Order: sequence, then structure tokens, then C-alpha cells
Amino acid sequence: MAYHKPTYLFLFLPILLLIYQIAPRKFRRGVLLGAGYLFFWSISGKLVLYLIGTTIFTHYIGICLELQESRKKKRLVLAGGVLLLLGVLGYLKYYNFFAENISRMLEAAGSGMIIPARHLLLPIGISFYTLQAISYIADVYWKKIPAEKNLMKLALFLGFFPQIMEGPISTYGQTAEAIFRCDPLRLENLSSGAVRILWGLFKKIVIADRLYTLVQAVFDNHENFGGVIVFIAATAYTAQLYMEFSGCIDIVIGSARMFGVKLPENFRQPFASRNAAEFWRRWHITLGEWFKAYVFFPVSVSGPVKKWNRYGRKKFGKYITKAGASAMALFPVWLGNGLWHGARWSYIFFGMYYFAVLMAGIMAEPVRNKIIKTLHINEDASWFRALQIGKTWIIIIIGEMFFRANGLRAGIQMFQSMFGRPSGNLMTLGLDTADYVVILYGCAVVGLVGILRERNLLDGHMLRNLKLPVRWAIYYGLILAVLIFGAYGVGYQQVDLIYAGF
Repeated sequence: MAYHKPTYLFLFLPILLLIYQIAPRKFRRGVLLGAGYLFFWSISGKLVLYLIGTTIFTHYIGICLELQESRKKKRLVLAGGVLLLLGVLGYLKYYNFFAENISRMLEAAGSGMIIPARHLLLPIGISFYTLQAISYIADVYWKKIPAEKNLMKLALFLGFFPQIMEGPISTYGQTAEAIFRCDPLRLENLSSGAVRILWGLFKKIVIADRLYTLVQAVFDNHENFGGVIVFIAATAYTAQLYMEFSGCIDIVIGSARMFGVKLPENFRQPFASRNAAEFWRRWHITLGEWFKAYVFFPVSVSGPVKKWNRYGRKKFGKYITKAGASAMALFPVWLGNGLWHGARWSYIFFGMYYFAVLMAGIMAEPVRNKIIKTLHINEDASWFRALQIGKTWIIIIIGEMFFRANGLRAGIQMFQSMFGRPSGNLMTLGLDTADYVVILYGCAVVGLVGILRERNLLDGHMLRNLKLPVRWAIYYGLILAVLIFGAYGVGYQQVDLIYAGF
């Protein structure tokens, strides 16, 4: 069962809404918790025990943190809790990756020792609920929130069914109270949630699933293509990933909204960004905020960074000191970001790619500012903004090409082939003219909505305030677009959610 499939949309969600509404309020928490575990079990089977075990462990770590009076003991409890949570995630997700690479190193060194691979089953959403569990115990340690005494409340926070598969990653203070309150269903929430779900389905089924065919044809046979075709495929994958991931998040947020729960937004017009740093403040926002709060800031105020700041100001000056401190704080963030996506060198390279891009931006900032001042450039001018956005698009597309490539070596080969002789034909990649027309029109619609949102000309309240015929014309337009132009049926392959694998 997945958020975009009929089983979820026409069976699981409607039945759950009905049971939730007719159940007495005191039983609704049990209904939601049971729904979360049922949803998890439908995908990962008995591995739901990992989620239950993580919940119980996190609950008692939080209580233990609050009972400790000694700061040293609190730190030990926090460290033990974080290390165990990360240890389970690391073992299940990365053991075979490291075993394979260490075995290769031993073989190259002339040793006959081999670390055997193991058949490990990975629960769905483990990366998401593990980060939420870590954020909870860290917030208890920092006294941002009190330790939760009610195990069911914490279980609902970690096992809320819309978030299990793909996030968004929320903190306990953001969502736990609303989930646990179990307000009655309201027509306003049901209608706004349904519209958000429809919008997500439009992006996923109409656009992303069509682009998948082109992307798979090129990336799985990259040696047969070159020049502009590779660049188009990389651009198509960037669009596919955005349409699918943001579309799924729309469905998730819409589902939660039906129950009166407001989940944090995960995207904010990322392709309107002027630079890579801004892009990551607009793309997968909740993951970026998690790394900022629980990795970047703690490292920034750590002893080694403070010592470097004191030493650097005396020896090297303001800008070099700033660059060094930034590098020390950003490196673990982007190494963690790459590894979080999975156990592949291409993911690690992806993280280091953005680390290098962001560091280049920080180090070039004085020169950039001087050039802008000397040439009297208006940074708000349309031509300058367009130039910056175009540059950022190129950075994003190249990064996503390495992210999607079947291994780091394949990514390097594809990057090189973009500058070679053109080879390949768009009309032989599984899509016909009608498909390309639908993709272009679909992207234009999403782009127009993004522009309106960027200029604060469109939000949920504005849509509800439209005249009834106009509003229902939009609703029916979305429904018909999904039904008529959705990429399903003969000739199309059902496409699993990309981020569900992370």
C-alpha cells in the first residue's frame, strides 16, 4: 500500500475516516495508532516491531533524561540513546555497504579475509522515524519540551500513518499535540485535504510517472546516449523527483489535514532559488531543518570550532576564519545528508558535491560582493535574478544526475558524455508526442502555481474564497486531469515512490 495507490485512496483512508468519526473521542487515539501500525505492517510486515521497539526505547530515554540531575549523566543518557538509534539504522542500512568496501580494501592489500554480506530486512520509513526519535530526545535534553509520560502519545507521534513512509520530518512540539487531541472531522479540513491530495496526484501520476519512462531509458543505458540527450534526461529526472516527492508530500499533508493535523511544509518553490544554499532552504525543508538544529548548530558551538574562531581571527582574518568554521559545521551535515539517502558512493558524492558548492559560495562571497559594488549591479533586477536562477538550475541538474546514476562511475561517465557528440533520439525513449505535450503542459501548470505562490497571490484561503463555479471548475479540472491524463494502464509501468526507499 502506498499513498498514491487505489488501496490507500479508496479503501484505507475513507474507511479510517469513517471509523475515526463514529468512534468515541477517547478511542480515536487507538484508532489512529492502530491505523499507523496497520499501514506499516501492510508494507513491512513483522518489521513493525522495529517501530514499536524504537517507540518504547525513546519513551524511556526521555523519562530517564528528565530524572537525571547531573549534567554529565544526562549527556551519557543522550549519547547512549542517540548512538543506539543510529546504531540500529546504521546496521540495517549500511552494514553490507561497508562490509563490501572493507572486503575490497583487504583484498587489494593482499589479505584473503572477506567480511560476509548479510540478508537484512529494512523497515519502511526507518530513516524518517529515527530522525524524529532523535529530535525528541534531544529536545527533552535541551528542555525545549518535557518528557512525555504517556507512551501512546509518543507512539502516535512516531507512528502517525501519513508520515511513516516519506515524512515530512516533524518535531514533537510541532505535531504531537494536534495528533493526540483527536478533534472531530470538519468539512473545511476534509475539503482542503482532498484538494491537496488531488494536487499531489496530478504531480505524481500525470507528470512524474511519465518522466520515469524517459529517465529509466537513458540512465539504465547511459552508454548509448550523449550530448543534449543526457542533459535532457538529467533535467527530466530533476523534474520527476520534484513532482513525485512534492506530490507525495501533498498527499501526506492533505491526509493529515483531514484529521485536523497540520504537518510542516516540505517544499517552497525550490526552483525559484538564486543559489544552492537557498535551494536547500526550500527543498526537503524538514530534513534541512533537522540537520540544522541537531547537527549544524551543535557543531557550530562545539569546543573545536570555538578554538578555531579564536585562533583564526588572530592569524587569518575574518573571511578565512568564517570559511573554516563553516567547513567544520557543514561537512558532517552534508556527509550525513548523502548517507541518509542510502548506502551508495553516488549518494556520498552527492552530499560532498553540495558541500563543495556551498563552500565555494562562502569563499567567493567577498569577491562577488566587490564585483557587484564596483559594477553597480542591482541584485533585484529581473535579468540578474534570472541569471542567478539559471546558474542554480545547472548546479541542481548536475547534482541530481549523479544522485540518480547507477553508481558513481556511471555518473562520471554521463557527465563526460554531456560534452561529447550528441547521440540518441527522444522519440525512441518510450514516450510519444502526446506524452511530451502532457508533460510540458503539466509542468507549465505547476510552474504557474509556483509563481503565484512565490508572489503571495495564491494559498488555500484564496482558493476557498473564489466564487463557487470557479472553485468547482478547478476541482473538476484536477479530477479529470488525473483520470484522463494519468500515466497508468496499458503501456505504463506502476512507479514506486522514490523517497520511500530512503
